[in-house]
Amino acid sequence: MKNYLIFIVIYLIVINVFAMIITIVDKLRAIHHGWRVKESALLAISAVGGSPVMLLTMLVIRHKTRKPKFMVGIPLILLLQVAAAVVLWKVFYA
Repeated sequence: MKNYLIFIVIYLIVINVFAMIITIVDKLRAIHHGWRVKESALLAISAVGGSPVMLLTMLVIRHKTRKPKFMVGIPLILLLQVAAAVVLWKVFYA
């Protein structure tokens, strides 16, 4: 595997673990009426690669599942990311 592919895999692992942690932290803070993570920050983390695990975490812990911004937005972000990955793969490896 080339170095940049290793970097991409490591980056995606780190950003998805971070997305899971920040989603759980926001849920716990919501339960305990504490300081919350901004919705824009959650969406930004999703946009930079954390969408798969953030969506899964949200569904498992039932966090933000009533908000269309998240239940439409994050799957849409994920779909766009997968489409971009497929296009890039075909451009560079086909």
